[in-house]
Amino acid sequence: MKLPLTVALITYNEEENLPRTLEAIKDIASEIVIIDSHSKDKTVEIAKIYGARVFIENWKGFRDQKNSLIEKCTQKWILFLDADEVVSEELKREITEAITSEKADGFMLNRKTFYAGKFLNHVWQPDWVLRLVKKESNPRWEGGNIHEYLVIDGKVKKLNGYLFHYTYKNIYEHYQKSIKYAKLSAEEMYRNGKRFKIHKLLLNPTWAFIKQYFIQMGFLDGIRGLSVSFSYFVSTFLKYLFLWELSIRRNKCQQ
Repeated sequence: MKLPLTVALITYNEEENLPRTLEAIKDIASEIVIIDSHSKDKTVEIAKIYGARVFIENWKGFRDQKNSLIEKCTQKWILFLDADEVVSEELKREITEAITSEKADGFMLNRKTFYAGKFLNHVWQPDWVLRLVKKESNPRWEGGNIHEYLVIDGKVKKLNGYLFHYTYKNIYEHYQKSIKYAKLSAEEMYRNGKRFKIHKLLLNPTWAFIKQYFIQMGFLDGIRGLSVSFSYFVSTFLKYLFLWELSIRRNKCQQ
């Protein structure tokens, strides 16, 4: 049964992930809206096979790109997804019930990450994200253009079914992206006026590891949990190291 629901995504070179994502929601979504950032693979062709309305726009950052989706959605409800996320069968039933009952203006979903051949049960859990919202609730993406988050005006509840997250193809890609986002985070911090502090370089990476491995009980996920926890150490360390690099460059330019 088609619901008064728009599924909204941003994409760039997602030909491997997109079919799995769209296949899971094609029977409940009345509309699929995609903003693509000039993909060089078959992403756009795949999207159109599933009946998506595709808009080609230059990259504006995650926050602004996702905000551009909202005005293009015509249905009463919007489900925001990433191209590497898949709605589980249990979650699909809950989405149908949530939209039918309208007990809230928005619903948070728990992402469960698939990592190195297995779903993680402790690290990155729970990972609640607001994704299913009424369009009339004034949804908007806020925060930075890296760590963006969705907010609405209205009542928010949680759904129990998992949103499966196939975020990394392998560990190499995981650490590649960790380095990339550490650099982007440092650049955003620098633009916002934050400057390098030596104690943060020394202490924050260790705390990031401890939080994931011990407090979040990542050790119960075995080697996978250790890998994810250590990636937090690496990315946090590099974030402040990149910030230091930006600071010394600025000082050289001023001399």
